[in-house]
Parts: sequence; structure tokens; C-alpha cells
Amino acid sequence: MAADHLLDFLKVYAPAPIERAPIAVHAPALEAVAAGASSAEAGEGIETRKVADSEPLGLIVFKTMTDPFAGRISFFKVVSGVVKNDATVENYTRRSQERLSHLSVMQGRKAVEVAELHAGDLGAVAKLRDTLTGDTLGLKSAEIQIDLHPLPEPAMTYAIEPKSRADEDKLAPAIHKLMEEDLLIRFFRDPQTNEFLIAGAGQPHIEAIVSRLKKRYHAEVTLKAPKVPYRETIRAKAEAQGRHKKQTGGHGQFGDCKIRMEPLPRGGGFEFGNEVFGGAVPRNFIPAIEKGIVESAVRGYLAGYPVVDFKATVYDGSYHDVDSNEMSFKMAGRLAFRKAMESCKPCLLEPIMKVEIEAPDEFAGTLMGDLNSRRGRVGGMESKGRTTIINAQVPMAEMLTYGTLLTSMTQGKGSYRMEMDHYDIVPQLVADKILANAKRPVEEEEE
Repeated sequence: MAADHLLDFLKVYAPAPIERAPIAVHAPALEAVAAGASSAEAGEGIETRKVADSEPLGLIVFKTMTDPFAGRISFFKVVSGVVKNDATVENYTRRSQERLSHLSVMQGRKAVEVAELHAGDLGAVAKLRDTLTGDTLGLKSAEIQIDLHPLPEPAMTYAIEPKSRADEDKLAPAIHKLMEEDLLIRFFRDPQTNEFLIAGAGQPHIEAIVSRLKKRYHAEVTLKAPKVPYRETIRAKAEAQGRHKKQTGGHGQFGDCKIRMEPLPRGGGFEFGNEVFGGAVPRNFIPAIEKGIVESAVRGYLAGYPVVDFKATVYDGSYHDVDSNEMSFKMAGRLAFRKAMESCKPCLLEPIMKVEIEAPDEFAGTLMGDLNSRRGRVGGMESKGRTTIINAQVPMAEMLTYGTLLTSMTQGKGSYRMEMDHYDIVPQLVADKILANAKRPVEEEEE
């Protein structure tokens, strides 16, 4: 009886491919392409393609797997037409040709070779040169583009660290191969913290990636919470003078500049202005002052985090006909920046994440209380059946281990997504703790 119910369910919710409605595809304007325009310039139109043998051939690669013996195996679905063994097809995405040798259907892990596959069939082929997951293949005369179902954005990010130098050499090629197989994996380097970060659908997903790295590619790594990319900024306007003077045998060094620093709106980055009149500082030395300020801003003032959202304007200075050079004015710019920061009311900025949490209604109160304890600001709630969706803005520092705690609080029934939203000033009590544990940048002495 149970088998009958299962078969009835499959009949309704998993019909045969030829019983489904035509599939929406993107078809470029081929006439415009033939006339010399690119597909993007020609524009794309939405068309439909029936799942039928009588239609032109169209394949979509939905999965890629790396086998230690067979190499890269591409799994595909025949959307329309009939594909025969050893057929040569066009990869519309990569603009290259591929030969489908040894067409197979998978029975578990075993590949069974077949002579042809029809519309609606699932197949596999090994050792394609350029084809990756999401690519569309077919006849050159009937170009289409089939879209995979949109994938969710990664929900959790970890810092990844090789255990040895040998593991470090293996890491990048191994993760690159895993990314070909799994489109949910993201691997990148944070330019501020210089950490390698790996992002995935959740903690079990990332742990599975680490396990595959070890078993398949013999690359052992350690996972840890990523460093928070704090930044520094200023809240007040100030003026300062930087004077660099060094005298040794022969030519000396002399650079003198006066700068004004003022805060910019959040996200303003860095701006540089020149208000020097009358040749107090020659024009060719102005870029050196800017370079000195930028280099000092990157090294930070409070705790070694980059200083952002400020404008620096050089408005006066002096020079020496013989001893002044670009290096001298760059040093003067650094000194002026540090002196100005003393009066600019510097403060820390932290990344604020936009978080969306989805969980059963009975956990909503617990989740709201937890977000408030994490300095979160709840933006709204909405109900979807028996599920509550909470939208909030929470500091990144409070969300580094949230996935594990959410699983515990919701008995594994909750999920969340988050993305970077903006930077905001760190409360003083929290900032004091961060500064106590951070290394203050080493100040250069005026020589």
C-alpha cells in the first residue's frame, strides 16, 4: 500500500519529462550576431523549447564531478533533441566545441555506456575541455541559453589556514576543483585581514569541504572564525603641520606641509584637496604629500585598521631649493597625518550585516531576545504560514558563530542568510575592549 501511495505521488509531482510544459530559454538574435554584433548588443529574447526529440538539440550541464581516474565528469540533461555518441556540439556559454565521447548513464557510481540519449534523459560524459556547471550545449544553428535554478547565497564564512607549507601548495588547486563541482562554495582573500576565507551553505557544508580536501587532495586545513575587518575614521575637523628635516653630509632632506582633515559621510572613502597658493609648495611635490597621507591611513592610527571616510587638504607649506625632494614631502605628509589624527576624535568602525532569519513561530521570542543581546536592530517581522521571518541589522563581530547557536536555539529548524550592509561606529565600551587587544601601529620617528 505504501508503495502505491509513493507511485501516485511521483505520478503527480514528478511527471515524465515529455509531459511537462515547454521550458523557457534565452535565444539571442542570431541575425544581428551574424551581421557582426555581439550577443549582448543584439539582445536576448525569451522563447520556449518543447521537451521533444523533434526539437533541435539542447543540453544543460547541471553538475560537475572530479574523478581520480576518469578526470572531470559532466552530468547533463537533454532538454530537447537527440544526442548520439561521439557527437560534436557547440558550447554556447564558452564559445567552443566539445566532442561527447563515451556517452553514459549513471547507475549509482557505475557508468553504463549508451549509443544515444533522448529529450528528458540524464547522462554523463567525461573529459570535456572547457565545459563547466551551468553551460548550455547544442547545435550551432539553434543557439539557446538555459538557466539553472538560482542558487542561494552562502550563509556562513570561515577563515581557512593550511597546516603546513605542503598543504598550502595544494590548497588553491584543490579548492578550485571543488568549486567546479559545487557552485555554492566561495573562496577568496580578504585584502584587509589577509586571511583566506571559504564560504558555504552552513557549518556542515564547510566541514564536508574540509573533509574532501583531506581525503581526496591530501590538503589538511584548520577552520577558525574570520577576523572582523574593522576600520577607523574621524569625527572632527583639525589642522596640523608636518615638518621633516634631516641634515647629513652633502644634501639634506627638507619637507614642510600644513594639512586640514575633515570627516566625510559614511562610505565617502578618501578625498584629497590642494589649496596651496603662491608656490609655497611646488606642484610636483603635492602628489608625494598625498602618498604619505594614504600610506599612513592604510596603517591606521588607533589599532592598525585602515582610516577611511575623511578628506585631507594641503593648504600651505615651505620647501628648500636644494634639500627638498619627493621623499621629504612624503615623510612630511605622514607626520602631518599623525598629528592631525590626535585632534580629529578618531573612532572605530565595524561592519554591520543585513540578516534574515527564518524559523518556526514558537522560536520567534527567543530569537528576538538573542538578537537584542547581540546589539542587533530588528527591522521587521513577517509571517509565512507557521514560519516567522525576522529581518535585522547585526554587527559582524556578533555573528561569527551564529549558525551553530541558531541550530541549538531552534532544534535545527531555523536558517539564516546574511550579507554586508554598511559600516557604523563601534560603541565606546566595545571599542575599548577591541583596542586593548589590538596592536597599535608603530609610529615612525622623525629622523
